[in-house]
Amino acid sequence: MNETTQHSAPDATGTLDEALERLHSCGPERDGWLSNHAPMAVEALVRNGQAATVHRWLDHYRTKLEDMPDRFAEVTPANWREALGDPRRIADWAAYFERETAGRPWRDVLAEWWPRLLPGIAGGATHPVIRVGHSVRTLLTTEETGPRVKELAHALGYWAARHQPLPPPTPLAPVRSAAAALDAVPRVPDQSGGIRARLARITAFPQWRGAAATGADQARAGLEELVGAAVHRYAEYGHGAPVMLVHAATAPNAVLRTLPALPRELWAPSTGAAWAASAAVTAAYSPAEAAVLPAGYGASLTAGEVFARAAAHGDDHTIKFTDTALDVGDATALAAALRSVELNPPVL
Repeated sequence: MNETTQHSAPDATGTLDEALERLHSCGPERDGWLSNHAPMAVEALVRNGQAATVHRWLDHYRTKLEDMPDRFAEVTPANWREALGDPRRIADWAAYFERETAGRPWRDVLAEWWPRLLPGIAGGATHPVIRVGHSVRTLLTTEETGPRVKELAHALGYWAARHQPLPPPTPLAPVRSAAAALDAVPRVPDQSGGIRARLARITAFPQWRGAAATGADQARAGLEELVGAAVHRYAEYGHGAPVMLVHAATAPNAVLRTLPALPRELWAPSTGAAWAASAAVTAAYSPAEAAVLPAGYGASLTAGEVFARAAAHGDDHTIKFTDTALDVGDATALAAALRSVELNPPVL
């Protein structure tokens, strides 16, 4: 990771809390499945110096918001296992984690629940873990306000309700680098249907050495390598599914952002789960052929200029992917971010 790109902007205006308060009466989905990206996008906008655009962006996005669904049955310490992965319990899970984070430090709640939720990292098309990553980043680097802690509660609740383990894949030959491992992921032969149907068709993954790390520091280094490789790969392969393929990078980056809040013994299994999520999205959506970009593509733009383009473009996936690309920070990552601006339809 390029540390010079970790340029968080202080939220002196309180814009993020205002936005989160607007959003917490809304559910994490609409139309029974599609994710509400607003909490993640507004965090990225504020983080990258675009706080002034947040409320206008939310005004435009509000047509994609639905009220929090009705409660179904209370989640308790005694029955949570039967409620795990039950989308009817979205509101129940949100209420459960609101109680948990009100009664004890959010880090303790996260450390308890992270290993329980990690096997279901692909649930909700990886959006729940991505939402957790945005929330944890804010809590680690800014003031712990009520709306920011509540956002973590809602993110964890969404993950619990959409928890979905991947089918165990057959291990293929070991691969050393993350980039080579992503290249070696077998494409799902039938590239039709939604992500749940595609994930069910996955049969095998290469064994990436970074996913087998046992030490915390090695696991973190491997995860950084994976995020960089997935961002870079989007520049050439993003055209296959411009929206869905961003998750091959943003899901592992959400895990990377969360590591500092977790006990170190959880870092290695977190890297393994992040690899599974990135490889699954790659298998489900990668095109057969790479695109060839012009020499020097995007080379004249700074990181700030690229993010400003993403903010003006307005697409939620583009904003979040560009935010992740800026974490990587090199020229290829900026080119990949610019590619996402071009590939996804503008919404503003």
